[in-house]
Amino acid sequence: MEPIALDVHAHLAPILPERIGAIAGIRWQPEANALEIDGATLASASVFRPERLIQWMDERRVGRAWISIPPPLYRLGLGEAAARDWVAYVNDGLQDYAARFPDRLAPLLYLPIQHPALAAATVAHHVAAGRNRFAAAAGHAAAGCVLSGPDYAPLWAALDGAAAFLFLHPSKGCDGRLDHFFLHNLLGGPTETAVAAAHLAMSGILDRHRAMRICLAHGGGTAPAVAGRLERGQEVRRPGAHTGARPATVAFRGFCADCITHSAPALELAAAVFGRERILFGSDWPFSMGLPDPATQLAGVDPALRAQIFANDPDRL
Repeated sequence: MEPIALDVHAHLAPILPERIGAIAGIRWQPEANALEIDGATLASASVFRPERLIQWMDERRVGRAWISIPPPLYRLGLGEAAARDWVAYVNDGLQDYAARFPDRLAPLLYLPIQHPALAAATVAHHVAAGRNRFAAAAGHAAAGCVLSGPDYAPLWAALDGAAAFLFLHPSKGCDGRLDHFFLHNLLGGPTETAVAAAHLAMSGILDRHRAMRICLAHGGGTAPAVAGRLERGQEVRRPGAHTGARPATVAFRGFCADCITHSAPALELAAAVFGRERILFGSDWPFSMGLPDPATQLAGVDPALRAQIFANDPDRL
């Protein structure tokens, strides 16, 4: 089994027993290993236990992991004051978990994408303390978050100024047609990621902020499949598509993406669009839609590409 240098997509849900009971909308049920979040329940014993992640890493020869909270903890409907408290809690919790295994785990600190000013302030706070790795939802359809909007300019400037790493992970959309067949996850998530990528590329944000490193979850979602179509829209000047930004296929090479595509041809496409050196290993641990057994699940991938993915590290980009 080949060693894996770094997992950029591993989830942990922080439980700080002395603080969690005071958070409105949250109820921890230790006897059931379940966390009730605004009426929904996250029940997965492993996601609350960093030692379980370390055990899995040892079994799969994964050297390090960058940990982020799972989407049920994003709480995108919170107002700014409540979001500020929640962000402080989960980021303290991620740092607590990482501190228990400092040579193996490091936090991707959570940014509340629905509140761009608070997200920018959170970046500034952590960068001042020497931390520059973050994670955020790729958008929030219900609130109409537009990542290319002017209210996000301070966030991109702060991330760029710190040469920060930002992992963008989709959340649930609001299209009722996705209520069937688990499509909010299977189809809505990849589409949400592609929407974020298109806004960042076609607006010129990636042109103006080339020091920040943005990693897209799940192989970039559907973004690799539509990159050429976006560029064609720019070329023929479809209304609003031509902004002076670089062609989409060129701008997309400024992204990273994890390797979770569940298809060798799809992974080859992502590598062709983003660049082979920009496809990073991600497991989505501990969830079933990820790569719990990477050696087996990636066995059909070109060996040279697989070896490069297992060795890639975004800090070297």
